[in-house]
Amino acid sequence: MMKQFFISGVLAAALTIAFVWSSGAQEQNQHESQFKIPQPGNIQIVTTSDGSTLIGRITEIAGDTIVFVTEYGAMSIPANHIDKIREVPEEFVRNGTYWFPDPNSTRLFFAPTGRMLRKGDWYFADYYLFFPSVNYGVSSRVSLGGGLSIFPSGSMKNQIYFFTPKVALKQSESVNISAGALVIKMPDNFDEDVQLISVLYTVGTYGSHDRSVTLGIGYGLVDRKAAERPLVVLGGERRLTRRIALVTENWIIPGIDNAFVSLGLRFLGEGLSVDLALINTIGKESIFPGIPYIDFVYNF
Repeated sequence: MMKQFFISGVLAAALTIAFVWSSGAQEQNQHESQFKIPQPGNIQIVTTSDGSTLIGRITEIAGDTIVFVTEYGAMSIPANHIDKIREVPEEFVRNGTYWFPDPNSTRLFFAPTGRMLRKGDWYFADYYLFFPSVNYGVSSRVSLGGGLSIFPSGSMKNQIYFFTPKVALKQSESVNISAGALVIKMPDNFDEDVQLISVLYTVGTYGSHDRSVTLGIGYGLVDRKAAERPLVVLGGERRLTRRIALVTENWIIPGIDNAFVSLGLRFLGEGLSVDLALINTIGKESIFPGIPYIDFVYNF
């Protein structure tokens, strides 16, 4: 009995040591897998275990320690002091501060831009609180999205459903062109003769992440009957500060004499944006100061 007890104890101790060693090795390998020299034009952001943030570049990797160079000089950082390393374009760092990208760069307010989601990225959006939607980057060139209305007084068959596929035609640093569709299933109690409304469009965005212009042209279809003239969307974005951008979105719609114009602010966070704007028409039918608009987007 004593012999069996001794053998069991030795085995348990051996297994414990093996587990601890394995966990430590896995943790070290996990940290080491994050270590790499950044690509030209990129910079790295290191978050340490005490919550500090360092901006610079890894210049040397020595086992479980890296040499990290910031604007204040070089330092050695042990792997177990590092929580996360991100590599971002150098243009996102200004005066030693990380200007995170716009989480909602694929849209103005409601209209799309020419930019695409990255593969695997997705976001949840809500327009006017009653129109939630989800968009997912199937690849860097294809995204799929959709949503519905959630009016409290209506049953599910009397809600609005919409589908928003999008495909990239050209992608570069300053020019992004895409094509897509907005397909809307109208409520059953809306109009028996009008159940499906679609818009097929092409949209292009020219400019940088902080300053761009977007032009879109589309044709509307009502139950497969195409409009005689296209609708036109002209808009733009201008980053004002690290957390605020100016956005405008303007529509010329066939059959409507006056254009719809909008201007508002986008409040930015890492992964989250909130838009507050005013929508109006040009001409005698304009309403001062305009119709309030609100949406928010959470990017995963």
